[in-house]
Amino acid sequence: MIFGCIVEGLVGLLCIVLGVLLWKKQMISLLHDYHHKHVKQKDIPAYTKQIGIGLILVGAGILITGVLNLFYSPYWWIPMAVGFASGLTVMYIAQKKYNGSVMG
Repeated sequence: MIFGCIVEGLVGLLCIVLGVLLWKKQMISLLHDYHHKHVKQKDIPAYTKQIGIGLILVGAGILITGVLNLFYSPYWWIPMAVGFASGLTVMYIAQKKYNGSVMG
């Protein structure tokens, strides 16, 4: 049980760190080429900010889930669902707006 919580915590932290790198450092190279091949140079700061924030939301949901699982909470799924739904929504909107399509 504790191993699972540690893994969830590490995955959540990894997502948060990658999200911060995308947002603050504009490291668009962390994304696969087809995710950003149609993003205009002038839109890269806004695009990486939104994708980074979305990834941070997903990571926060995973991290909070890991912490709740330490206490055997029956509500562990709530932060996971909210984090994924909100994070993926933000990323989807950014893909549609700046890349022209969701699938590349």
